[in-house]
Parts: sequence; C-alpha cells; structure tokens
Amino acid sequence: MKYIRFYKDEKICYGILEGDTITEVDNDYIEYEVEKLPITCGIDEVDILPPTEPKQVIAIGLNYEAHAKETGKEIPEEPMMFMASPSAVIGASERITLPSLDHRIDYEAELVLVIGKEAKNLTRENALEYVFGYTCGNDVSDRHLQKKDGQFTRAKSFAGFKPLGPVIETELNADEAPIKLSLNGVVKQESNTNDLIHDIKQLLVKVTEVMTLYPGDVIYTGTPSGVGPLSPGDVVEVEIEGIGKLTTRVER
Repeated sequence: MKYIRFYKDEKICYGILEGDTITEVDNDYIEYEVEKLPITCGIDEVDILPPTEPKQVIAIGLNYEAHAKETGKEIPEEPMMFMASPSAVIGASERITLPSLDHRIDYEAELVLVIGKEAKNLTRENALEYVFGYTCGNDVSDRHLQKKDGQFTRAKSFAGFKPLGPVIETELNADEAPIKLSLNGVVKQESNTNDLIHDIKQLLVKVTEVMTLYPGDVIYTGTPSGVGPLSPGDVVEVEIEGIGKLTTRVER
C-alpha cells in the first residue's frame, strides 16, 4: 500500500496512491486505523507533502561498503548514527535551497524507514513489527561544515536538506531494494539495499538501544557510492524500486 500526504483546498490531507490517483482517507495513516473516503484526485492536482512529520530524524553514516571506500574511511563495526533537525524535512513539491555557493553540498540517495509505533530496546526478532513502511530520502550534506565541525548536525540540518517521499510503501522487501539517484537525467548512484553493511533489523536494534522512537520518526539508512555536488537549477531524482521516485529541484 502506498500512503501519501498532500495539500489540497487549503488543508492537509491523507490518502492512498494507486497509479496516478489518490483516494483520500479519514485520518493520519500512521497514528490511526483509516477508512477510504469517496473523494479522489490526480497526483498532479495537489502539492505533495512529506509523507510523515517526524519528531526525530536519525541517519546512518557509511552504511554501504563502496561509499565507505570512496570516502577513505574504515567500515564501522556498529552503525554510525547521528541526528538531523526535523525542520530540514521537505516534500516533493518543495525545493532544496543551497545556503552557500562557496561550500560543496552533496546529494545522498537513501532508503528511509518510517516508525509505526513506539519503539525501545528492539530485538532482531521483533524489529520489523515497529516499522510502518519505507520511503525515499535525500540526505543533503554540506561537506565544508561537516569537515569543519567534525560532526554532522549542522551540515545536515539546513531547511530543505532532507527531502522525503513521495509516498510510504508498506509492503517492501527492504533487504532487496534497488536504489538509484539521477542528477539532471544522468545516473550518479546505483546500488541495492542488499549491500547495506548493517541491515534494517540491526539499525533498529542499535538505534533503540540508545533512544525511544515514536510513530512517524524516520531513519535514513545510508547512501551508496557516487555522491557528488549540487548546483542551483539541478533536478535530483531518488528512485527505489517498489516505492517510486522522489524528484526535487535545487535553488539558491
């Protein structure tokens, strides 16, 4: 099932996407059981919002071996987790804004998992019971600030640095999902989640050892090799088979 959150008729709405048609539902699909309403619209008729409003945005660094190698860093023995501000999250109808043209600011295609219920101290056996679904993400990163600060919060938290969406897919095999990123129509990243160093279950176990996750929170699970810089006017497409395509534009 593909769930979508959108803006129409001056209000925030929730729906199910089938093809290019949205059927509205009566409530927030993450927090509540929902029923379909007799209201439909085309996806091109609405502004697409992030499919969730997370209280917490957790991200994992160096979680594909090839990406670790291209950065010249050792493969982490445990998931390398960090936080980004929820205010950085945008939807497909919004723009990535580059705060400084003097800094290298990179794209990073990522599979993002969405938490479905309060989660703490999960095990590999029960971890997936706490996942509502999966979506596409772009972990936009200011490399100048990342290097200067020696940690990631500021470099990853500018408004617009966490594109998310366009839908949450609830029926994805997240261990075997092809993922790619295209920049202005040219493929720059292409891999599969079967190359993750730490898989989805392990990420959930290790993150919830540290913190409690709540419905709607998200975990960016890491990016494949091929990261590179963004420029004003770029069109970035993150595509994950089974979910869809997240398209965002870049502006100054």
